[in-house]
Amino acid sequence: MQALSVIRRHLTSAVGAAVIGAIALLPVSAQAGPTLDKIKERGVIKAGVGTIPGFFSPDSEGRWQGLFIDFGRALAVTVFNDPEKVEFTNSSPQQRLPALQAGEFDVLLTGVTVTITRAFKLGFHFGPTVFYDGQGLLVRKDLNVTKAVDLDGATIGVQSGTTGELNIADFFRKTGKKFTPVTIEETGEFLKALDSGRVDALTQDGTDLAAKRTQLKKPDDYILLPERLSKEPLAPAIRAGDDQWLEIVNWTVYATIQAEEFGITKDNVDSFLKSDDPAIKRFLGVDPSLGEAIGLNPKFAYNIIKAVGNYGEIFERNVGKGTALNLERGYNQLWTKGGLIYSPPFR
Repeated sequence: MQALSVIRRHLTSAVGAAVIGAIALLPVSAQAGPTLDKIKERGVIKAGVGTIPGFFSPDSEGRWQGLFIDFGRALAVTVFNDPEKVEFTNSSPQQRLPALQAGEFDVLLTGVTVTITRAFKLGFHFGPTVFYDGQGLLVRKDLNVTKAVDLDGATIGVQSGTTGELNIADFFRKTGKKFTPVTIEETGEFLKALDSGRVDALTQDGTDLAAKRTQLKKPDDYILLPERLSKEPLAPAIRAGDDQWLEIVNWTVYATIQAEEFGITKDNVDSFLKSDDPAIKRFLGVDPSLGEAIGLNPKFAYNIIKAVGNYGEIFERNVGKGTALNLERGYNQLWTKGGLIYSPPFR
């Protein structure tokens, strides 16, 4: 009897494990999740953005343009198959994170730096890094400085509500040098402080400073120092607690990256529909099994590429060579070309 009891327990455990395994293999519908439900009921995604030309700014007709804006439109394609079903709202560094916590936005596309405090203490989830940046220093050329330590005793403007406040303090503490911080809340006052001579330098993400330099009255009177004081991985941010919405954000970004890996562009995507490669067939929805299994439109990746292009196209169109920012790909190159941009497999 004791042996029979042991056998029954083992059978019960095995059956239970099999049931749990079967449940785990069931497709998860993209209909699930409170954020997505609200978005579909509302009919539009609400995205918080900043105001940096090349990354997020309205054009002369009031239409938002930029690298992060394109990822917002890609997200609208994933959810609605319509790149216009996203509403962009400018939000200051001081307002954006509280606004996301309060549910005013479904996603932040403001170039938020991924940090452990924001993840644990503030309760945010981050999507994939879409731009690798680092904190820089924009200085007056007549100071004749070539590196950050030369700014010993300088007055440096830093925008409140950003990681820049802590990073610049850490740098000067570490190097044993001194500086006078001038905390500036209003974005519009940031450049004025440098232009008027109120501060000797500004510190912020390097790409942000490159954009701001072009807005100064005499850009050639200022230089962006080559070194970077920090790591600033910039990613979409959402409220914690909605795993389904996080995965939709994740795989929307990954679709643009994987497309570049495959060599699929906005112009040639239709030609890839005839590919015999099973991975490309799954990716573009020619084989619909992947999309059906995850509860998304099997052609969501195809639709994204048709609407905004692949990651490289998004980068070059908004901030790359030939734009006002004229940025090199650098760390934002594909991993196959020495960069950090990488997508997990679509399978």
